[in-house]
Amino acid sequence: MDARTQQELVAILPRLRRFALGLTRNGAQADDLVQNACEKAITRIDQWEPGTRLDSWMFRIIQTTHIDHIRGQKRRDGYLEVIESQGEPAFDGERAAEASMTLDAVRRAIYNLPDEQRAVVMLVSVEGLSYKEAAETLEIPMGTLTSRLVRARTALARMMNEMNGSDSAADEAASPTLKEVQ
Repeated sequence: MDARTQQELVAILPRLRRFALGLTRNGAQADDLVQNACEKAITRIDQWEPGTRLDSWMFRIIQTTHIDHIRGQKRRDGYLEVIESQGEPAFDGERAAEASMTLDAVRRAIYNLPDEQRAVVMLVSVEGLSYKEAAETLEIPMGTLTSRLVRARTALARMMNEMNGSDSAADEAASPTLKEVQ
């Protein structure tokens, strides 16, 4: 691995960890997943085509490593670990508390999504990949990606509305915006 590729890999580590955290729901497991993916990438660097996106290749490695790990488990642990906010600066105590509670609620809702939907939400909504890039990363057709994203957003809206005691925004959250469709 050349020095430039090493630097690029180091630069995307926070994004890789965030994606892994979204998949695993656990900080230690996310760290292990990123480490395993980096080891695979380094030992198989000849499989990466220079000039293509290293981040997409790494997201794909993380996704397949995660799936392999799940398939290898005899039984899944249903415990949901709620990740605490990591010292975000707060200007207004009340607003900061509300924001933290909302962030925790969104995290819990995302963690309750099926694995396939959670991966799509993490890549498109958190990592900012385009639909095309996310579909290529997950190696699924574009229609499958958009279907999973719509189902995930509908489920998230429903969960958030249940937490807030309302049910009016579910349809709005499920429909993609013009920017997302392009």
